[in-house]
Amino acid sequence: MYPLKFAGDKMSSVRDVVIIGSGPAGYTAGLYTARAMLNPLMFAGYMSGGQLMLTSDIENFPGYPQGIGGPEMMMQLREQAERFGLEVQDRNVESVDLSQRPYKVVVEGEEFLTNAIIISTGAESIWLNAPGEAEQKGRGISTCATCDGAFFRDEEVLVIGGGDSACEEATFLTRFASKVTLVHRRDVFRASTIMYERAANNDKIEIKTFRQVKEWLSDENGLTGAVLEDPRDGSTEEIAASGAFIAIGHKPITGFLGGQVETDDNGYIIHKQHTMTSVEGVFAAGDVVDTRYKQAITAAGMGCQAAMDAEKWLEENIH
Repeated sequence: MYPLKFAGDKMSSVRDVVIIGSGPAGYTAGLYTARAMLNPLMFAGYMSGGQLMLTSDIENFPGYPQGIGGPEMMMQLREQAERFGLEVQDRNVESVDLSQRPYKVVVEGEEFLTNAIIISTGAESIWLNAPGEAEQKGRGISTCATCDGAFFRDEEVLVIGGGDSACEEATFLTRFASKVTLVHRRDVFRASTIMYERAANNDKIEIKTFRQVKEWLSDENGLTGAVLEDPRDGSTEEIAASGAFIAIGHKPITGFLGGQVETDDNGYIIHKQHTMTSVEGVFAAGDVVDTRYKQAITAAGMGCQAAMDAEKWLEENIH
């Protein structure tokens, strides 16, 4: 156990626990720490609610037989945690100082002190960064079909990727687009069977395997298509599309930690003891840790674990 060091005379304003990030992991951690009377403070970020804010329908969360919209579920989780006393600020954490306790959390230049931290910042979409992409970001090229699909009514669009999210986005886009081409650089899909078959059996979806985007094509009106390359022999073809959706995976949001918490090579936080990280009193939950399951239900479960671990740790070390 480390000796407690207090920064100046701010002892009175030291929080028991600060939760960084929202989503199912953060809100569940908030619910549990609030019910444990730990007076938690959450910095939810500007995009509070995490990736589920970009999900149209969640059909696989137990207890919702008709399914539920992602934003709706996040609002309900937040409301539930706030009812028990979670304080939420929709601001981004810039940095943390974990060199001494209480730990320092810097939010838009303002410093907050806390004995324990739960990190639930999640992950964000990876872009291809192919030539011509930057100019069309947020115009013709997106990483969120749920957000931008309706702009492409009766138009032809591309979806890049081979996992569940690529198949789900392709299927979702058939509500609007006249044709969806799913482009994947291999012929093996990581997607679950049900998601893949839903896409493969949809008349509006064409699947192109062994293709990757070499370059995006556009004119003064926006995106016009892409040059696709076969990774096996380098042969290319042009494909027309006015919209494209990149669904090739995510990277964890851990930059603000400044390397003070141990991560794997891809930046995912590593658990050392239950949900505790390499730093005593710092816990992590959800997609910022999870490289395997990446589900709302598993994130919520891990948020519960992190909250209980933090409560126990505070009891043994601080209170």
